[in-house]
Amino acid sequence: MLFLRVLGFFAAVTLILGMLLDCFEAILLPRRVTRPYRYARLFYRNAWLVWSQLARRLRPGRYRETLLSVFGPLSLVLLIVTWGIGLIVGFGLLGWSLALTIHGGDGTGDLGTYIYLSGTTFLTLGYGDVTPGDAVGRVLAVIEAGLGFSFLDLVIGYLPVFYQALARREALIAMLDARAGSPPTAGEALRRAALSRDFNRLPAMLAEGERWAAEIMESHLSYPVLSYYRSQHDNQSWVATLATLLDTAALLIAAVKTESTYQARMTFAMARHVAVDLAMILRIQPQTASADRLPEAALKQLLADLKADGVALNEGAGCAGKLAELRGMYEPFLVALAAHFLVTLPPVVPEQAGVDNWQTSAWMRRTPGIGGLSAPTPGDEHFD
Repeated sequence: MLFLRVLGFFAAVTLILGMLLDCFEAILLPRRVTRPYRYARLFYRNAWLVWSQLARRLRPGRYRETLLSVFGPLSLVLLIVTWGIGLIVGFGLLGWSLALTIHGGDGTGDLGTYIYLSGTTFLTLGYGDVTPGDAVGRVLAVIEAGLGFSFLDLVIGYLPVFYQALARREALIAMLDARAGSPPTAGEALRRAALSRDFNRLPAMLAEGERWAAEIMESHLSYPVLSYYRSQHDNQSWVATLATLLDTAALLIAAVKTESTYQARMTFAMARHVAVDLAMILRIQPQTASADRLPEAALKQLLADLKADGVALNEGAGCAGKLAELRGMYEPFLVALAAHFLVTLPPVVPEQAGVDNWQTSAWMRRTPGIGGLSAPTPGDEHFD
């Protein structure tokens, strides 16, 4: 029995310190943790494995997306609950291993009674039916009650931080709807800018994208759970937006004649940094795409359309080679991220123009608009 109590003491201390350290690293520490063995990392790796396997049993579409959209917030709640359970069990096991005197209960002083006392103390329920009966037990009860109160306050206080970061992420995703289509593609972004005779506005869009990518790096490396949150629309995702920014920057650098490619290069560097670092922290190996995202025919057609709209292009074989080199720097990471999160990676150039999300509702249909866009008018039914 003495051996079991000694073993229980070390197990309790390890469990309590492990849960507190994991909570600190996951919520308070504003940088990624490189230690391979962490409870939060193991929790998400295994939970996502199970959840994604369930999702794969559904056909791609609304029901699968609905199931996947639940994982982000639900997993965060479950992680917090398991932290709390771990602390409660740890303090209960610690009291049992020290054979602390307790009043009340059934009088046996078994492990279940200690865990019950720990639970009422941690959650500050204050029933009073089971209470500590010696000085050490009272000190532990005060410490646990303080930790429980601080833990709940910390969780409630930091939930808005997660959702503020999520709201900032979704802002640019929504803006790209009219600028680059739904889902967003680099080819559509270039075509719309050229058709509107406002091609010089693309660097401003890329500047917004650079700032967005920097915020993604700061928030998603600190709180990887945010990467599992889905966007509002099924045909949008932060992975697709990252791909659009990288594709657009690569096309401007390689194919478009311009006085300066500075902004395109800065956006390319930041966006690629995000793709590489997130793949690394999630331990996702780069993958080769099963199909070419930019076939030669699609590239030629895009360049012909841009040239017809008055965009000066870099002629010659060097353009395709430079573009292939740039794509090779980021595309394997995007393919791996898309496969991991079960999102569709859009092509560089869409086969045909689709309907934007802003053009659809239950009471509107699309009609020709201004500058290559379309305006909704009453009559037909299009659902998002």
